Amino acid sequence: MPLPPLPGRPRRGRAPLPPLLLLLLLVGPARPISFQLPGKARKCLREEIHRDTLVTGEYEISAPPGSSAGPSANLKITDSAGHILYAKEDATKGKFAFTTEDYDMFEACFESKLPVGTGRMPDQLVTLDMKHGVEAKNYEEIAKVEKLKPLEVELRRLEDLSESIVNDFAYMKKREEEMRDTNESTNTRVLYFSIFSMCCLIGLATWQVFYLRRFFKAKKLIE
Repeated sequence: MPLPPLPGRPRRGRAPLPPLLLLLLLVGPARPISFQLPGKARKCLREEIHRDTLVTGEYEISAPPGSSAGPSANLKITDSAGHILYAKEDATKGKFAFTTEDYDMFEACFESKLPVGTGRMPDQLVTLDMKHGVEAKNYEEIAKVEKLKPLEVELRRLEDLSESIVNDFAYMKKREEEMRDTNESTNTRVLYFSIFSMCCLIGLATWQVFYLRRFFKAKKLIE
């Protein structure tokens, strides 16, 4: 009679999860961001995004509870150079999408237009769901257009995810090379400056010795 498996001991014949499937399980969908926006206040969210990356987002601004007026805020998305990628006045709810041209810092700013008033005004609730890269792609539409099966859609998503990770590693390697070159250049400049300083000090000390010797000889203190 065969013995039952011990508790906590893995059974034979159970294969481990494939690396790509495990990676897909670990990388979950991004969650929306919610925050309070006081009257006449301005709050911004910043994020660094790679070049040639699709960015999509949904936003919703809810009016303060018990307020007779509706939500009132402006939304503006810009890059570090100040170029406006998306702007909406009196924004309440909507979507936006753009493609980055270069690696940059992008900023999404919400500015409340509600007056502060004499008393305490309730804050507006802002919800922002911003996605980029693989998360921003609509694989359901891709499956309809290309007539892909569910398994093929998952394989396409895994392929895009793997490509995104490879690009991230390539970018980090490039930044590491740039930092190494900068450190080597700085070390070389420090070395040359140290040699120059030593030469100046040696030259100044030699000049002082000869000058003092001539001075003492002129005063007949030494022969």
